[in-house]
Amino acid sequence: MTDDAQDTGTTQQAPKPRTPAGAGSLVLVTGGTGKTGRRVAERLTARGRAVRIGSRDAPVPFDWHERSTWEPALEEVTAAYLSYYPDLAFPGAVETVGAFARLAAEAGVERLVLLSGRGEEAAQEAERVVAAAGAEWTVVRCAWFAQNFDEGFFLDPVLAGELTLPTGDAVEPFVHADDIADVAVAALTEDGHHGEVYELTGPRLLSFADVAAELSTASGREIRFTAVTVEEYRAVLAAAGLPGDFADLFTMILDGRNARPADGVRRALGRAPRDFTEYAREAAASGVWKV
Repeated sequence: MTDDAQDTGTTQQAPKPRTPAGAGSLVLVTGGTGKTGRRVAERLTARGRAVRIGSRDAPVPFDWHERSTWEPALEEVTAAYLSYYPDLAFPGAVETVGAFARLAAEAGVERLVLLSGRGEEAAQEAERVVAAAGAEWTVVRCAWFAQNFDEGFFLDPVLAGELTLPTGDAVEPFVHADDIADVAVAALTEDGHHGEVYELTGPRLLSFADVAAELSTASGREIRFTAVTVEEYRAVLAAAGLPGDFADLFTMILDGRNARPADGVRRALGRAPRDFTEYAREAAASGVWKV
C-alpha cells in the first residue's frame, strides 16, 4: 500500500516472488535519458540487465512530478537509480524523493542508488530519507559534472566563447559522468555497496578560468572566463529562460566547502578517477564544440 492508500479490509494477495537484484532483474533508471542515466542504462544493458528507462516519453512513462506514473514504473523492478530533476537542492525535492523511495521499497525494490550532490544540505536530507526507506541503499554524492560543458547548460556559453559565471577564483574537482555511471552500476549490480556514501570527484581542483583554458586547448578555440556576481548571473539565467534558483548552486563553490578531491571512485571501483583533460579531449574529438 502507498502512503495515501486506505485499508478497505479486503483480503490482500501475497506479493509475487521477486527476482534477486542480479542477473535477470529489472532495473529502473530514472532520468534515463540524462547525462548519468543514459550512461547507467547503457552499461546495464551491456551487462545483460533488463532496463526500464524512467522518463516522460518512455513506453512506461515516469515523471517525478506526476505521482500517478510511479507505481506502473516500479512494476517488477528490483533495483532503481534515482536521479531527481531538476536538482535535489530545489524546494520539494526531499519530500518527493522520500515518497518515491518508500513506495519503491513497499513495491519490493531491493536496491536504491541515489545521485546526490556534494555540499548540498537538501541533498543530504534526501540521502537520509532514501536510507530510511527500507531497501538497500547507496549514495553517489557528486562534484560538478565535467559534461556540463558539452551536454549541459554550459554548452551554449562554450560555443559562444565566453563562460560568464559567478564563481570568481573558486575551485572545483569536476567529475567525469562515466565515473559516476561506473560507480552507480557497480552499486546496482554487485554486492558490497550497501550503506556506502561515495563522494565522486575528479583527481584535481580547477577554477573556471582553468576550465576555460583546458577547453581552449582541447577545442582549438579561445574560450574566455568572465566573473560576475550571483545577482548578475540571475539576469543571465532569466534571459535564457532558465530558473533563477540555479544561481544559488554556485554559492557552494564560492564558500569552498567542496574545494577538495575525494576518494569515492577509488573506494568503489579500485581505480583512479578520470581527469578533466581526458574529458576535454574526448568532447573535442566528438565535434560538439565546432562552430
